[in-house]
Amino acid sequence: MVFGYPPELREKIRIVEETREERLKQVMKRLSLEERDQLVRKYHPDYRSDTKRPVRIGANRGEIIYNEVVDLLEAWPAENPDDVDLTQIDYDVDLLIIGGGGAAAAAALWAIYSGVDPSNILIATKLRFGDANTVKAQGGIQAADRPNDSPARHFLDTFGGGHFANRPELVKALVRDAPFIIKWLEDLGVMFDKTGEGEMIENAGGGASRKRLHAARDYTGLEIMRVMRDEVWNYGVHIVEFQPAIELLTDPETGAVSGAILWNLETHEYRIARAKVTILATGGFGRLHLAGFPTTNHYGATADGVVMAYRVGAYLRDMDSAQFHPTGVAWPEAILGELITEKCRGLGAHLVNVEGKRFIRELEPRDVVASAIIRECSEGRGIITPTGKCGVWLDLPLIDIINGPGTIKRYLPAMYRQFKRQGIDITREPVLTYPTLHYQNGGVAIDPWTHVLNKEEEWIHGLLAAGEVTGGVHGKNRLMGNSLLDITVFGRRAGITAAKIIKETTTKPKLSLKHVEKYMAELEKLGVPRTRRAPRILPDYRGKHVVIRSLFIPY
Repeated sequence: MVFGYPPELREKIRIVEETREERLKQVMKRLSLEERDQLVRKYHPDYRSDTKRPVRIGANRGEIIYNEVVDLLEAWPAENPDDVDLTQIDYDVDLLIIGGGGAAAAAALWAIYSGVDPSNILIATKLRFGDANTVKAQGGIQAADRPNDSPARHFLDTFGGGHFANRPELVKALVRDAPFIIKWLEDLGVMFDKTGEGEMIENAGGGASRKRLHAARDYTGLEIMRVMRDEVWNYGVHIVEFQPAIELLTDPETGAVSGAILWNLETHEYRIARAKVTILATGGFGRLHLAGFPTTNHYGATADGVVMAYRVGAYLRDMDSAQFHPTGVAWPEAILGELITEKCRGLGAHLVNVEGKRFIRELEPRDVVASAIIRECSEGRGIITPTGKCGVWLDLPLIDIINGPGTIKRYLPAMYRQFKRQGIDITREPVLTYPTLHYQNGGVAIDPWTHVLNKEEEWIHGLLAAGEVTGGVHGKNRLMGNSLLDITVFGRRAGITAAKIIKETTTKPKLSLKHVEKYMAELEKLGVPRTRRAPRILPDYRGKHVVIRSLFIPY
C-alpha cells in the first residue's frame, strides 16, 4: 500500500503551491443559469445516453430511469407469496417504521410527542439503528434564521438549485419548518458550532445566497443522529436490527398498506409485522453504484423502499436524476469515493487543475461543480493517479491560510484524521478529488404531510414516507445542508401524520400479498428472468447477484 503521495504526484503538488498567491487575488465569476445548464447537460452522468432506459412495468411505465434502478423494479419478489404464512403475526403494532436513520428517528419521536404509545411503535432496520447515511453527513443543515435571510430566499435557492423540478409545496414545507427544526435539535442537545459569545456560526454552501449552514464541525449528521437515537432509546421504542423489510403487506379489501414482511439476516427467516400505519424511511440508492461511480453511501443504501413502494402502486419522481457529489476522494485508493465535505469549499479551498488554474466558482450548485470537474478530466486537464483514476486538486491548505492556523483541525477534525491515517496532512498538502455517487435526488412521490401518492396523486392509504427515499423536495439536484433538513422536517411530519391516522383507526387491518401476485403476473408477461430478485438488501461485490442468492432461497 502506498502511504501518502508517491513522487510523481508530489511533483505536481508544487504547481498548486506556486499558483496560490495568484489564485488568491482571483475572483471567480458566478455562472448564469444558461451556462450552468449547458455545462451540466454536456458532462453530468444524468445526461449520458447509456446510463438509463425506460421501465416496462408499474406506475412509471415508459419513463426513463437509471439502469440499476430499473433492474430492481423489473425484478421478482425476494419471497414467494405462496410460501408466506400471513396468519402468524410476529409484531402487531400501531406504527411500523422501516429504516434506521434520521428520518426514522424523527418520525418515531414526533409520533410519540403526538400521542402514540412508544410500546406500539416498531422500528425495523437493515443494519444497526443509526447505521445510515445520516451519520455520514458532514457539512451542516440549512435554516434561514438570520435577519438578513428568510425562508423565501431559502425557497428560491432550493428551487433554482433543483432546476425548478422540485414540487413547490414540499420546498415550502422544508424551508418554513427549518428554523423550528434547528431550535428543536438544539433543545434536544445537538452541539452546533457557536462563537465564544454563544452565537450560532453559519457557513456558506453551494447554491445558497446566504450563509445558513448550521454545523457541528464536520460530523453534523453523526451529532444529530447521536441525540435523536438516544431520545428514541430513552422512550423504550422497540427496535429490531438486522431485519430489513422485503415486502409491504396490503389489506385485501381496501388496498391500504397494513405492514411488511421482515427478513432476519441472521436466521434467514421472515417475520410478519402488522401495523395501522407504515412509514418508509429506508434512504437512497448509493450502493447501486450508478454508471459505475464509487459512492459515499453506507452499506445498506440499495433502494429497498423505492422497490417496495412501487409494487403497491407508488409513483416515482425524478428517478432519472442522481447527485454525484463534486468532491469524493480520488486518492488514496483505500478511501476512494469517500466524501470530502462541501464545507471545505465554503471555508475557501480552491479546485485546481493540472495547470494550477481554478476552473469553476467552488460554490456553484453541486451538479455544476461536478460537471466542471468531469470536464477538466475528460479534456486532459486532470491529474492521473498511480491506479489510473483521474482527479483535480482541492487546495485544502488554503483554509488555514485564509482563516488562520488551526482552522482545519478545529472545524474539519474528521477530515483531518481521515487523510492523516493515509499519510496525507491536509493542513500542508492538497488532496485529489473526483465526483462520487452521493444522493438519490428523486424517489417516492409524497405530499407535504408525507402521504405516499400514486400516479393520479391519490393517497396510498396506510403508507407514509420521509427522507431520501422520497422525491420532489430536491428536484434534479439537492443543495448542501438540505438533506439533514429533509429527514428532520419530513420525519417530523410523518410522525405527526401517523399519529393522526392511528387515532382515527379503530380496527386492525387485514393482511395480503395480492399486489405482489398482480405484479408477478406482469413480470411473467415481460419474460423477466426469475434469477433477478429485489430488494437487493446488500450490495454485491462478489459477482452478479451472488449476495441476493445467498439471502433468499430460489422459488
